[in-house]
Amino acid sequence: MKETNGGISRLKHHLVGGNTSVTVCPNCPEHVRAELQNYAIKKAEEKAAQSLRYQPVLNDGEDDVEVEPKQKANPNKRKKRGPLDRWFYDAGIAFNAVTYDSFKEMTHLIAQYGMGLKPPSMHELRVPLLQREVAETHTMLLQHKNEWASKGCSLMSDGWRDSVVQKDIVNFLVNSPKGSVFMKSKEVSEVVKDATLLFKLLDEMVEEVGEKNVVQVITDNASNYVKAGKLLEAKRPNLYWTPCAAHCLDLMLEDIGKLEPVKNALKKCIFMSGYIYCRVPLVNMMRRFTNQHNLHRPAVTRFATSFITMSQFHIQQANLKKMVTSDDWNKSKWPKEAGAKKMKQYILQESFWRNVAYALKLTGPLVKVLRMVDGDTKPAMGYIYAAMDRAKEAIARSFKMKQEKYENVFEIIDRRWNCQLHQPLHAAGYFLNPAIHYANPEDVCCEEVETGLYNCINRLVPDGEIQDKVMLELDLFKKAAGLFGHNMAIRQREMKAPADWWSTYGSSAPNLRDFAVKVLSLTCSASGCERNWGVFELLHTKRRNRLAQHRLNDMVFVKYNRALQRRMKRSDSTDPILLEEIDESNEWL
Repeated sequence: MKETNGGISRLKHHLVGGNTSVTVCPNCPEHVRAELQNYAIKKAEEKAAQSLRYQPVLNDGEDDVEVEPKQKANPNKRKKRGPLDRWFYDAGIAFNAVTYDSFKEMTHLIAQYGMGLKPPSMHELRVPLLQREVAETHTMLLQHKNEWASKGCSLMSDGWRDSVVQKDIVNFLVNSPKGSVFMKSKEVSEVVKDATLLFKLLDEMVEEVGEKNVVQVITDNASNYVKAGKLLEAKRPNLYWTPCAAHCLDLMLEDIGKLEPVKNALKKCIFMSGYIYCRVPLVNMMRRFTNQHNLHRPAVTRFATSFITMSQFHIQQANLKKMVTSDDWNKSKWPKEAGAKKMKQYILQESFWRNVAYALKLTGPLVKVLRMVDGDTKPAMGYIYAAMDRAKEAIARSFKMKQEKYENVFEIIDRRWNCQLHQPLHAAGYFLNPAIHYANPEDVCCEEVETGLYNCINRLVPDGEIQDKVMLELDLFKKAAGLFGHNMAIRQREMKAPADWWSTYGSSAPNLRDFAVKVLSLTCSASGCERNWGVFELLHTKRRNRLAQHRLNDMVFVKYNRALQRRMKRSDSTDPILLEEIDESNEWL
């Protein structure tokens, strides 16, 4: 017997043959040799296929992108279409999925790889690849946690109700200057009925995020949440419970919507919008007359949507009148239908348009404030106090300061503001915003604002010695001494976001700077979170085994946080909020 050194390749050639430098095994059965030969041929073909690279051939945009090898194209060859779009149809994937950057990246990399790419199996997607994404999301979360430790954060409770299965769901998110992250989603149908249980749930989440990191807990204004928030403040003396500003403003709009002229205008706008958008030919006709503009404009809250839609009716008033008096209208079937007759009557009714103008004068500035606070990328804590004052001033000016025309609305605003929205954090943010502080020192340095500021310092700065240092450093800020008086600091008071301004020019008052950055980095609302209700309905409405539930939790954790990351990338969080936009909110009236 001859002994020869060699590896696995030499052994294969010994069994199969075909290599002149290796002796063929005479004892290998023929069927084994044939099977090994077929396997070797198959592997060689796969290797050759993987060495090819494809380039996309651009088409007219109507067909799927066609992938061809690097060879001369046959102009007479019919273009292949279908595999990609058929996969979308078979799987029931939403068409807007193609707008995701991850879809474009996927197709680009598939084209780069070329023929022979092995797609992931269902098991790979469900287990190892999903776990890899979960791990990457947790790594991203660690970066956010570092931000929470240095600048503080807001724990946000974003609740909603699934009307189909009658369940209350709450999503917990954490917001900081770095953006928002999704923590978990819970079904709380029994919990929301009991303030004590709600308090325990919020307390558990504070513990999970870290009490030292949490500056405020934001929830809606339901009575049980208010009670739970007070219990939380009693147990945790170094954080605040704050009602969601967007929810408070939406309640203001709801109350204003109950005034008779406003109610009348809203009712007619809602009818016309519903009638038009349930009839495709009528939608097409409307768009021809409005230069392709829509009447329905979805917004962050229900009542904001109603009033923004009403503003679109006001803007398109002349075009809508042209439409219902045009030959196109008269020759169509609409004049014969009762609903269309009613719509035409409303559009040609001057009293309706007077009510619309009245409603928009009252609500336009408040909708602007709602837009300002609805978001987690540009912190509004330094602006909301002044924004509410400016909104009231804008309303008064739109009625030429005739108090009898708006005093009932001011009562509605003051009732909601004083009972729910007026918080110490808002006063502290107002005082510490350099763009406001130095422009209106007499408004800022008043008892109401300073009381809120001092209460915040007492609660958020637990160390007595540091509190004393903060109070001493306040004088430097008020007098614009030290770096606060540098010509660049003065010039950039309105150019930089307040928290960024303090980070840049606050070295003369380091203790006050840390406090100011913490306050001015806070969001005012829990509604600025991108939602996909379908995902959460799936999460909470089906019974499944423990493994399947865990996997779905992971999927939601990854999906929601990726959505929040996309939201953060699309926005510019460095520019300051412009309060002047609130003054201009009624420019169309």
